[in-house]
Amino acid sequence: MWHSLLPMFNIDYWNTHCRALSGNLMTLVVVNYTIMHRQKVLKLLDTYKTAYMEEAAMVQRALHFALLHPDCFERSLEEGHFTGSAWVLNPAHTHTLMLHHRKLDLWLQPGGHADGDPDITRVVLKEVSEESGVDLTHIKLINEEIFDVDIHIIHANEFDPRHEHFDIRFLIELDDTLDLPGNEESHQIGWVPLDEVPQFNNARSFYRMLQKTRKIRF
Repeated sequence: MWHSLLPMFNIDYWNTHCRALSGNLMTLVVVNYTIMHRQKVLKLLDTYKTAYMEEAAMVQRALHFALLHPDCFERSLEEGHFTGSAWVLNPAHTHTLMLHHRKLDLWLQPGGHADGDPDITRVVLKEVSEESGVDLTHIKLINEEIFDVDIHIIHANEFDPRHEHFDIRFLIELDDTLDLPGNEESHQIGWVPLDEVPQFNNARSFYRMLQKTRKIRF
């Protein structure tokens, strides 16, 4: 596990050893902060298990990326950065929420950049609320554990150079009788029957999330 393999990233290690190495309190505070602000995502990734070999490899890549980059939540890290998204189901678990992304011209699940926020769960809930136009009080996090991990390339465009998104996904439930005002980031938003999702996006990660949904005992 990451704590045993890389003790230099362990909070207890720094609390014990930094004082021996330096009497400078500011040094200790800065070092602790750079590790602590990544600890939630490190723990989520470290404890997440998947039966999909391709995804398991991406989990390890994401874990190493988080360990190596203190600024992994910042979109200014041009080689790549963490994003958060949601597989949103209706209460009957027959439909998922998808939007036609204006910038990428793709049908996707709600989600977006962390923009410096290390609490990836909070990022996801905020993005679902903003992109659906539904108040946070109506958005239910089904499970605090990761639902899916995907690393994908964002090709160079008029806004950004080519880079990777390390996307951490959570399972969320939303009442499908609520109005969906959406926002300016998408052309359209709506509920898609699970069986019809591949007609909107046939990426491997969507197939994986569909398979996981069918196996869940709610």
